[in-house]
Amino acid sequence: MISIEYLPFIFFIIALFYSSVGFGGGSSYLAILSLFLTDFYEIRATALVLNVCVVTIGTLIFIRNKVFDLKLFWPFLVSSIPLAYFGAQLRLSQQVFFLILGASLILSGAAMMLRYIQSKLESHEFSLVKKLGLGGSVGFLAGVSGIGGGIFLSPTLNLLNWANPRSVAALASVFILVNSISGLVGLTVADTFHLDPDLIWKLILAVVLGGSLGSYLSSVKFNLRILGGLTAVLVIYVGLRLVLMHGFGINI
Repeated sequence: MISIEYLPFIFFIIALFYSSVGFGGGSSYLAILSLFLTDFYEIRATALVLNVCVVTIGTLIFIRNKVFDLKLFWPFLVSSIPLAYFGAQLRLSQQVFFLILGASLILSGAAMMLRYIQSKLESHEFSLVKKLGLGGSVGFLAGVSGIGGGIFLSPTLNLLNWANPRSVAALASVFILVNSISGLVGLTVADTFHLDPDLIWKLILAVVLGGSLGSYLSSVKFNLRILGGLTAVLVIYVGLRLVLMHGFGINI
């Protein structure tokens, strides 16, 4: 069993990989925190706070590098925020929660992998209704699963050939930001917002450093196809681990 003292280093690596493709890392934070913390609601709140820290950095970098385009993004955001809020207020058992999260991650990782192994990355625009519907659906799933939702939205947009991979990463980053905040508000209203003050600041520092490096690589330097493929493998592993652990009692 890994000691809890190693969590900041582990979360630094997770934030680096996830932020490089516009994600916050909430899914992996949830999976790892479930090994160390006993308070289910503390696990959800901690993951959302760390998500906000990572994607705030990514969003600012995307804006600075003129990748963020509000005219393209706003329909996804407007429909997702209220549904993420309501989804976060649902009270699920720990087993059901992690099974839903794990299954969703496996599907998302597979979709991401398929997209990034395609030889061409073409793009086309969506209608307003399609953006609103997709944003709302993913926002609700984000609230229920306790993460920002970008890890569900991004593979879907990539498979449907919406925009280019860097624009999708920018949208995923701000999508996670607004829905993580909405989810935190939902947890607070439902009186399920719990944090460990001695642990949270160490994890925040770790993910801020990792997220800064990953967002920089995503914006200006690194090959997104390589990072996307590596992240897809990580997402599938985390999802498979959650399903096996909480559905069948198998720990891998």
